[in-house]
Amino acid sequence: MRQFHHNDLASIFNGLSHPDVIRYYGVSYSNLEETLNQLTWFNDLQKNETDIWWAICDKGNYKFYGAIGFNDLSKIDKKAEIGFWLLPEYWGKGIVKEVADPVCSYAFEKLDLIKIEAMVETENENSKKVLKKIGFDYQKTMKNYEIKYDRFISLEIYAKLKTNVNDMI
Repeated sequence: MRQFHHNDLASIFNGLSHPDVIRYYGVSYSNLEETLNQLTWFNDLQKNETDIWWAICDKGNYKFYGAIGFNDLSKIDKKAEIGFWLLPEYWGKGIVKEVADPVCSYAFEKLDLIKIEAMVETENENSKKVLKKIGFDYQKTMKNYEIKYDRFISLEIYAKLKTNVNDMI
């Protein structure tokens, strides 16, 4: 994993314009110029300390696979929401599982978070499977929680807690 580079623009566009990726992601772009806003957003997050995202790459940091990071990072509540996406050709290869462990460890150890949440559309079976594999537990379903593409969608909430949370309070 690494911070995003300007050279990632075409790869980000390939992911966030692909119908299989954006079906559940909620952000999509129709050209490179629009995608530049996303690249700028990724880089500004860390400067503002509101969120943090990384590019997922091969070990040589050349081949771009996707992205992983945290939204709604709250140092007061000591929690954040994890998100991730991969280019479809890398689905099912264990890549998210491989990078999620160090990302969660970073959140717990360096950011001092005690809880990481994930909100997943109820129909997104692949993400739910991945979350379970990386140690997230199902919490609840929020029915008809928001409107997407002119229809209500329900979201399932998953969470991962830092071990020994009660010892810290």
